[in-house]
Amino acid sequence: MKEHLIYLHKWHGRAGRESNDGQVIIQTYNPDNFCIKYAKEQNYDMFYETEIELRKELKYPPFCDIIMIGISSASEQEVEKASRKIYELINKENIKYKTKIEVYKPVVAPISKIKNKYRWRIIIKCKLNNNIINLLNSVLEKYYNLKFKNTRVVVDVNPNNMN
Repeated sequence: MKEHLIYLHKWHGRAGRESNDGQVIIQTYNPDNFCIKYAKEQNYDMFYETEIELRKELKYPPFCDIIMIGISSASEQEVEKASRKIYELINKENIKYKTKIEVYKPVVAPISKIKNKYRWRIIIKCKLNNNIINLLNSVLEKYYNLKFKNTRVVVDVNPNNMN
């Protein structure tokens, strides 16, 4: 994949110096991406309209909440087993709580190992409310009673990144 540099010479709006022209260099692997295109054109309205429509179609915030459950362990077998168990518990508890959620099967995280810990994740799309919080608390309580000793679980609502 070839890296591209895009030079923008007449860029306005730098903090405290908006009346002065500036120069911006954008480094990207995706020069045709709409974000880069609209930034280069300084077309904030088209960027917003395109981004908000994509978010609506993909059920991303603000149209839906994303809950990422991160599972990590020094044992590759245990993290996989724990991830599958949490997924199973979510689906069982959802029968009781009757929430409207989309639960995606557990998968290896994009960065699969950090500091000698293997990482998996489960993603849930929903509109967060008390019922869903209660469901997650119930799942975590049942999970911790199973005594997965070497596994850590983190629940992140609308995470800043999905790594």
